[in-house]
Amino acid sequence: MNFIKEIFNGNTSELVHLQFQKFSRGEFRNRACFKAKNSSGKYTIHTTAEFGNELVRMLAEKLGDEKTKVTGGIISTVNLKEIPKYHNILENAKVKQFQGVKNYQIDRELKGKEIIDMIDAFPKAFFALSFSVGEDSLKIKPKAPKSGKPGKVGDEMPKPDFCKLVTKDKKLGASFVFENPDFKEAEFSHDFIINDLVLPKGEKDFAKMREMAKRKGKIIRKGKIDGKEIKTEKDFEA
Repeated sequence: MNFIKEIFNGNTSELVHLQFQKFSRGEFRNRACFKAKNSSGKYTIHTTAEFGNELVRMLAEKLGDEKTKVTGGIISTVNLKEIPKYHNILENAKVKQFQGVKNYQIDRELKGKEIIDMIDAFPKAFFALSFSVGEDSLKIKPKAPKSGKPGKVGDEMPKPDFCKLVTKDKKLGASFVFENPDFKEAEFSHDFIINDLVLPKGEKDFAKMREMAKRKGKIIRKGKIDGKEIKTEKDFEA
């Protein structure tokens, strides 16, 4: 389940919290954008980078103990090659570096569980990985996503072309357009309105306070389903 659907379902897991760690108070327009098509049960979904790690996790969970060829980049500030547990996975990875951010370019077979293990171990890393599982395929640009400007009211939705998912899994495909799982075409963007930071009690370290603080506000979801305009709001704390 993607983090937008989780919030609208009233859930605030740790994975949802991770999506908002970088945000301060303010209004952040046109985030988590996507366009989706449903052609006789085949879903094609193009998204901005916010959904990247979640899509990788969803397909890796399907892969499980099986292996598939995985290409792309793992973007992190951590020197992952120095960690013995991941030496075999990354030993042949080419590393690009810019301002302390490392992009580990991989092209090898991996198990789904190996991918999930790394995502869990390095939740702040960005897993720009492309691979297929059965009839499902995922392609993500193998680079670090841009942070983006806050935006303002009236700005056009940015082109959602960072990730592409093709699936016949109705539960997965329809989770993006939860208002109507039998949609044909849809597009959405989201405004994050963060009014307050709920600080953890008893924590003195400023960096940890910011990391652990929950963002409180609302999400404005706006878009179209089969030509019909949709706009909804949901209060959240995550």
